[in-house]
Amino acid sequence: MNVKQVLLSKIKDGTFFLERPEEIARKLRLGKKEAFVLKDMIYSLVRSGELLADSDGRVGTAEQFGAKRGKIVGNERGFAFFVPDDGTADLFLLPRAMKNALHGDDVLCYCTGGRNGDEGEVLAILQRGIRETVGVFHFEKQGSFVTADDKRYTEDILIPRGHTGGCRGNEKVLVTIKSYDGKQPIGEVKEILGKDGDFFTEELALIRAHALREEFPEEVLREGEKQAKMDPLLSSEARLDLREKLIITVDGEDTRDIDDAISVEKKGEFYELGVHIADVSHYVKRNSQLEAEAFKRGTSVYFPDRVLPMLPPSLSNGICSLNEGVPRLTLSCLMMVNRRGDVVKKKIVPSVICSRHRMTYTEVTSIANGEKAAIKLFPDLIGFVKTAVELTQILKAARSRKGGVDMDIKETKILFDGSKIDIPTFERTVSHDMIEQFMILANESVAEIMTEKQMPFIYRVHERPSAEKASSFKEFLKGIGVGASFDPSNVSPRDYQALLGKLEGSPLYSVANRVMLRSMMKAVYSDENIGHFGLASECYCHFTSPIRRYPDLCIHRIIKDALKDENAARERCRDFVGTAAMRSSACEKNATEAERDVDALYIAAYMEKRIGEEYEATVSGVTSFGLFAELDNSVEGLIPVETLPDDSYEYLEERFLLRGTKNSFRLGQRLKIKVVGVDRGARRVQFALLKIL
Repeated sequence: MNVKQVLLSKIKDGTFFLERPEEIARKLRLGKKEAFVLKDMIYSLVRSGELLADSDGRVGTAEQFGAKRGKIVGNERGFAFFVPDDGTADLFLLPRAMKNALHGDDVLCYCTGGRNGDEGEVLAILQRGIRETVGVFHFEKQGSFVTADDKRYTEDILIPRGHTGGCRGNEKVLVTIKSYDGKQPIGEVKEILGKDGDFFTEELALIRAHALREEFPEEVLREGEKQAKMDPLLSSEARLDLREKLIITVDGEDTRDIDDAISVEKKGEFYELGVHIADVSHYVKRNSQLEAEAFKRGTSVYFPDRVLPMLPPSLSNGICSLNEGVPRLTLSCLMMVNRRGDVVKKKIVPSVICSRHRMTYTEVTSIANGEKAAIKLFPDLIGFVKTAVELTQILKAARSRKGGVDMDIKETKILFDGSKIDIPTFERTVSHDMIEQFMILANESVAEIMTEKQMPFIYRVHERPSAEKASSFKEFLKGIGVGASFDPSNVSPRDYQALLGKLEGSPLYSVANRVMLRSMMKAVYSDENIGHFGLASECYCHFTSPIRRYPDLCIHRIIKDALKDENAARERCRDFVGTAAMRSSACEKNATEAERDVDALYIAAYMEKRIGEEYEATVSGVTSFGLFAELDNSVEGLIPVETLPDDSYEYLEERFLLRGTKNSFRLGQRLKIKVVGVDRGARRVQFALLKIL
């Protein structure tokens, strides 16, 4: 064992525990010359990654520092947060503690304490997180560079000569980062997206920023077209023929793909409900090019002016779409439901249907409301809709008895006709409730059937709120004078439901609902069934949208395999469901963020034409830097704290309260506001407070 190895072993075994090279040299009683050699030896071990060093010069292993692996989340003001992979508390990083790390990087980091015990320091960059990004190209004689649109990425990207892609400045580009000179990233222009500030250039930049796949490879398109030419009625699979049954689809006016249909009949004391879902797995074969592309995309992504589908249009809008008046292959979940909303009998069968009508939510609601024009247009649906509405009310009551939580989430509906943007106030109707309740019941029934068969499966899970978040919610309620008796360490859906029920009709209902939603976890996909908290469901999945969601497609394949040979299906699916669940969750998160960003761009453009107009709004967010206020059509804007009346405010985070000397602001308050500005680049709308209502 050479001297360097001996030194390394002594540091690792704790003989020299988190000490500086000069301290180690002093303990070894080395002379100046030997100490210099020792110091050089130690830093060579640090450079090779065998040891780590902090900003104080102390050296040791990751374990000795108590370092964890995680990701850097930057902030445009220069500081950052370290988010540990193990889910423990985040650490705050001052700029000097970043050690050349940038937003998105995977790092090793340890807690240094600080005033609140939550500060950290980066010990090592394990992997650079951002490989490509979008930004504005700046051409200067002394050197070109790109400023990233994502303000969390605080360093400009140097673009050497010969790597500019022909840019001359003030253009939006996609840039690939090739290397780093210390903290300075060095890259090359991969694609010129268009003029900076142009609306559609900005939208394209967001699509690129989220690495969404726009075009399908030629081989995938060819395979899709080949499958689309198959005659559904020539399927060799045994199928239940439901073509003569009254089956309809119900969607929004602007729906791009139709993958679910319903049938409902009264059978004595029972309701026979059929939820018929496009049999996409019949056309997207296992290990095919179509399958591989669907796995990469994970989900369709919807923007106001376009959709990036998971499957080629020949399938998504063609042979798989349950279009009116044409036979289509489906998987049908057939359920017999009693008057209490219990499913007393259920099964899944391969089927073939022919949708009688392509209905919209508006049309079904009109029939339910007895509007003469709608009844005259669809006389064959009068009894159908009446029965469906009855069953919907039964299912809603049953869900309420189980403790299902009313999420009360306001949807943003952005309409774009190619030139004009409109954002109407979204109105939830009985037909929306109908489809939601029928799809939930089918998803639940399918998950229960497959669980009873002990099949490897992809569940849609929603964890109960953490004890910490539930406790914070309880403290918030106490602060606004609402008593809550639930146990934060074991809160149940029924606890939250009872709380909202107690506040029904009260001005505090809205604010309690908002804070409750923030206390809850996000729903994800998993190969382990831990239930769905929000729906108060012990067993739940996503079965109803295989045209646009990969996990639904996987579930269809598992079902069809199980219907043929359960033992073979268990063996075939066991190793893949975990990977598919993880990939689907990641793709869903990315797609949701992309849709939110693009929606914000459209909202900013919409509000540009409304500067100076006055509206009523609800306080939807409270921060140290101001208030977020939401209009009735869900458009949100910021009222900066410096524009509020009074000289100073105290931000009470746990109470979602901004307290001033004369006025205080909390979630749920109604305000009168004026639109005073729009920053399209930042996708932000600014309001001014006129008065408290």
